[in-house]
Amino acid sequence: MEQINNIQVVPCTSSDMLKPFRVHYSQNGTRKSWDFMQTHDSVSVLIFNTTCHCFILVKQFRPAAVYMCEWEKSQPEKVKEKVSEEAGKDASKGGANEPEADAAETETDNAEQDSGHIQDIPPASVGVTYELCARPVDKPDLSLEEIARQEVLEECGYDVPVTKLRRITSYRSGVGVTGAKQTMFYAEVSDENCVGVAEGSGQTSEGELVEVVKVPLHEAIRFAYDENIPKTMGVIFSFVWFHSNMSPKYKISTNV
Repeated sequence: MEQINNIQVVPCTSSDMLKPFRVHYSQNGTRKSWDFMQTHDSVSVLIFNTTCHCFILVKQFRPAAVYMCEWEKSQPEKVKEKVSEEAGKDASKGGANEPEADAAETETDNAEQDSGHIQDIPPASVGVTYELCARPVDKPDLSLEEIARQEVLEECGYDVPVTKLRRITSYRSGVGVTGAKQTMFYAEVSDENCVGVAEGSGQTSEGELVEVVKVPLHEAIRFAYDENIPKTMGVIFSFVWFHSNMSPKYKISTNV
């Protein structure tokens, strides 16, 4: 995670992964509007290594929106207003590329930052979270299990047969903004399943910077409820699920 530097906040319109929409509706006779982002559904996998009795998680930098939430709290109102104004200008241009104008704006922004107009931004570490191995469902020719298996191999370095994936449940995430469905699986691995790839490398061609981490089983529940450890709800839920459904099998305390 030390490779993350030179962070800049730049307004934009939309991306290939996120498509903004606005829905209008009536509720009890009152006209309402709501903004939402259309995005892919996803799969996640709770990985348990039976050799070392530990969970395999990934740790990565989340610029949007974990880091940005911390960035917003660190900036004065005048800086937030400036970013909003720049976002409006970008939207009015329809996302058109204007290299010369963009270059001039970048120089101005850098000058403002150098002169102290922009406050010090928080370190990248505040945008790092612990998560389950997960991937968007962006391959229509593959089943959810196949996508999950592929991600476990590529992101964490474990070769798990599709038949060894146990479906835990599915649920809606980000219900106020995206409402995407995530399907969670459970996979048991051992050191023998670890193939000859660099753990935590992720897909560098896709811009991934992922660190694989291990959480001992006996520390899992304490880890899940420790508010000082930034993590997703999937990690908390899956650890509690394991304690309720799998711990008796291993006869190991999970420090409840």
